[in-house]
Amino acid sequence: MIFQNDLLLRAARGEKTERTPVWLMRQAGRILPEYRAVRESVSGFIELAQTPELAAEVTIQPVDLLGVDAAIIFSDILVIPEAMGLPYEMVEKRGPWFPQTVRSETDLKNLRVAEGDNDLQYVMDAIQITKKNLHGRVPLIGFAGAPWTIFAYMVEGSGSRQSFANSTSRF
Repeated sequence: MIFQNDLLLRAARGEKTERTPVWLMRQAGRILPEYRAVRESVSGFIELAQTPELAAEVTIQPVDLLGVDAAIIFSDILVIPEAMGLPYEMVEKRGPWFPQTVRSETDLKNLRVAEGDNDLQYVMDAIQITKKNLHGRVPLIGFAGAPWTIFAYMVEGSGSRQSFANSTSRF
């Protein structure tokens, strides 16, 4: 695909660019009133992430409003444990929280292998809608949590500066 703005891709390949590309990890976040309006139209963060049309809309907003050099798909690293059978909640002003955590070998055995085509279809749909609606203006990039980070959430139940120390003491 040929992009109207391929600055980020050229920089990632190590090519000389006319300037450093700009994108923000939380570019769909709290600074945009347009994002807040979409967020307020649903029950919360998780519903927004699981509604492909809305996830695509808030993914594209920073491209339209801020002129960033890449779109970052609106999702969350914790969709993976949820797809494995460990649901989470997004607590306003505190972050993610798992009502149930992995505390034993039995808890581990109760998890399942997530299948992208079924369990995460809403993410795939959001990507397809976003790519179509970007019309090749900028690349679409994503993000992922390292397995240790995701597992720390699954064990701790929420984010913690002490995740390593606390989670290792439980096993």
